[in-house]
Amino acid sequence: MARACSLGLLLLLLLLLQTVVIVSLPVIVVRLNKAALDYVSDIGKAPLQRALQVTISDFMDPSGEVLQSTRVQILDVHVPFFYLKFIAGFGVRLSAAANFTIKVFRVPEPMELVLPVDLLADVHVARDSIGTLVLSVPACSSIFSPAGMLDSSNSTSQELLDRVQEHIKADLNNKLCLHVYGLVQDLNVHLGTLIGLSPVGPESQIRYSITNMPTITSDYISLDIGAILSLLGKPILLPMHGAHPFVLPWPLGDAGAMATVGLSQHLFDCALLMLQKAGSLNLEITGQLNSKNNPLNTSVLGQLVPEVAHLFPEPVPLVLKVQLGATPVVTLHTSNSTLQLQPFVEVFAAPSNLALQFLFSLDVMVNLDLQLSVSKAKLRGSTSLLGGFQLSVATSNVGSVDMDQVLPLISTVFQKPLLDHLNALLGMGVVLPRVHNLHYVHSEVLVHEGYVVVSSGLAYQH
Repeated sequence: MARACSLGLLLLLLLLLQTVVIVSLPVIVVRLNKAALDYVSDIGKAPLQRALQVTISDFMDPSGEVLQSTRVQILDVHVPFFYLKFIAGFGVRLSAAANFTIKVFRVPEPMELVLPVDLLADVHVARDSIGTLVLSVPACSSIFSPAGMLDSSNSTSQELLDRVQEHIKADLNNKLCLHVYGLVQDLNVHLGTLIGLSPVGPESQIRYSITNMPTITSDYISLDIGAILSLLGKPILLPMHGAHPFVLPWPLGDAGAMATVGLSQHLFDCALLMLQKAGSLNLEITGQLNSKNNPLNTSVLGQLVPEVAHLFPEPVPLVLKVQLGATPVVTLHTSNSTLQLQPFVEVFAAPSNLALQFLFSLDVMVNLDLQLSVSKAKLRGSTSLLGGFQLSVATSNVGSVDMDQVLPLISTVFQKPLLDHLNALLGMGVVLPRVHNLHYVHSEVLVHEGYVVVSSGLAYQH
């Protein structure tokens, strides 16, 4: 008995371990390319300049009879050169050149210096325990060049100038790297926003996390990202038996793009399942008797189904209740994406001041062309009809229904409301992986066999 229990526990443990592996499979791959580093270098100059505005301790001037404390202040920091490059298997190397304009408040003759400094730092990129990126700086150094006097007529001796420089260099040597560390820690806080919840609909959210250690080459950094879609706080899970890790080929997409984002088939399947479970794809279409453009009434239907004319001699509005009982299916082929819906449509008569009266129900199949685009940080979709509707009668309270005659009516009143509803819903979009205030710009969406690729620029907006 004990052996059976132990074997059962072992099997359960193996099953749980297998489940963890399956759930942790990435559904998105985000690849940041060299162009992204160039962009960060460009927008990072101003923050680096501010970070390097450090305080210098007073200089003890020995030129008088007694040592005199002299204030030293950085007036300006200018960073003319800031360069980042990938270090394979490690992270990013930072190289920067900064010119410090420094004033020494010496009496009676103050002096102003320009001190060139080269900064070098190696930034290690890793994944932390909560599934976000974390940066650290294991190596940093400051290389000082000789300072120059701004005022060539200044009579300060070379000996005193050398002493002032040595004081400034000794004071800045550790402070500059400490402030680089601080800048990186601030960036870590910002990177933490990657794993926050983002709304998809009124009752649904998406949460991203990095599932594995980053892959870093000399050309890019690649992040495997898992996505959890939830409805009313409960995760939407699809069976992943036999699923394989999603791998993004290299090279792929626009070679000059800052970011290349690969979206797997599984992500689309989960998103559509969530919409179906939320009831977001359901809709109701109601006829209006006083509308010449809306033939959704018993008078028109009665010409096609005799029993309807018998039950309702006077015109009565019709109501179509559309429900998605089956999960929509998205198919991704090279340069082509389609969406298949199988709505269940119930047709009711709506007599004035009376309860709805059920007439018949239809099983419907419709194929749609799915166009994908990116706006700011969201993947959005729009649809158009491919071919026509396929209809069959599920149940009927009005006898035989000739679908050859009913099809044109149902198609006419069903197509526009369905497409309007779907396009409004898909147009709301799903937030792509990003950190706060970072948007995708000039994006191009390409469909491949089983996955979608977004090649995009990036724009940081305060």
